[in-house]
Amino acid sequence: MKKRIRYYKLLWLKYDLPAGLSVFLVALPLCMGIALASGAPLYSGLLSGIIGGLIVSLVSGSQLAVSGPAAGLTTVVAASIISLGNYQLFLLAVMVAGLFQLTLGLLKLGGIANYFPSAVIKGMLAAIGIILISKQIPLAIGYDQPDFWTSGLTQLFSDSHFFLELQRF
Repeated sequence: MKKRIRYYKLLWLKYDLPAGLSVFLVALPLCMGIALASGAPLYSGLLSGIIGGLIVSLVSGSQLAVSGPAAGLTTVVAASIISLGNYQLFLLAVMVAGLFQLTLGLLKLGGIANYFPSAVIKGMLAAIGIILISKQIPLAIGYDQPDFWTSGLTQLFSDSHFFLELQRF
């Protein structure tokens, strides 16, 4: 039994550690960007990259695993931080949710996910896509001010803006 454990530790050092390290290094800019976009401190992006890339590869024991940041959660995290009031309460909520997930996993209740309608998940992903596209529209048409959706849209169709854009060419 001890030989087997030592063998798996060697395999982890040879394969899983470099793979986890590469996932960490590739995902690090995205982790930091998601933390910044959600209004969380930047160190939380670094910490989530370390946990997702290095710790998960050590603990999981799975042959195949993909872990890393999910850009779709940016809106959920930002809304949660805003609705809870501060980052510390958000962290407490994440810890409670993690304990809940651990409990469900230990009780082998993963099949409960089948009871969530796929329309809810598709709706959340569609909303995230709409948010991402709406943030890119002003840049695509040459408007680089942050007030596009509040006042910039009406200014876009004004005569002065039209002639200014013609002069730029």
